[in-house]
Amino acid sequence: MALASAPPFAPLAQPPLELELEHLRLPWDLRLTPDQFERVCQANPDAVLELDADGHLIAMTPTGGETSSRNGEILYQMRCFTRRHADWRMFDSSGGFRLPDGSVLSPDASLVREDRWQALSPAERRTFPPLCPDLVVELASNSDAGPRGVTSLRRKMGLYQANGTRLGWLLLSEQRVVEIWRGGQEGMAERLENATRLNGGELAPGLELELEEIWAV
Repeated sequence: MALASAPPFAPLAQPPLELELEHLRLPWDLRLTPDQFERVCQANPDAVLELDADGHLIAMTPTGGETSSRNGEILYQMRCFTRRHADWRMFDSSGGFRLPDGSVLSPDASLVREDRWQALSPAERRTFPPLCPDLVVELASNSDAGPRGVTSLRRKMGLYQANGTRLGWLLLSEQRVVEIWRGGQEGMAERLENATRLNGGELAPGLELELEEIWAV
């Protein structure tokens, strides 16, 4: 799930009294704290939302069938890894993380070291965990429009990077391209054309994504 390139509820020339997110109607200038955002999500379980660092809600849209199927393959391969390596925990796109900058974001897939997870209190684990995942994966939609497009996802990868993620993979399935975003750097570090395999390197030895299985969906 991804951040829009501009605040989604920026004032319009003639701002409406309220904006509608599926069955959820909200004032355009509404800003929420992470705790308030969690209550909104609990009250509207069918709404797909994220929160940017300024407190603006980001309304997401459901993915198409191909993107959803490809994401399922990513999760399957990452789950195979965590079953063999108990020092890692996997999360899917429904899990939100409260990042240090106050935003609440949900990667399409992510990994967190088990010791970092265990360091959280039971209450923190039940809510949006207050940490940035060690590894994040985002899968771009075929169109660049909206929060799932490449432009918005690159901005989101930069936010993960700034908030402490150690490795990020942005997958552009139509082009068979992977962009590598590394922690401690600014911006994309590497672009792999016609990539067929990814590995976790020193961060997650043994982690491999067979991209041909993902591209073929």
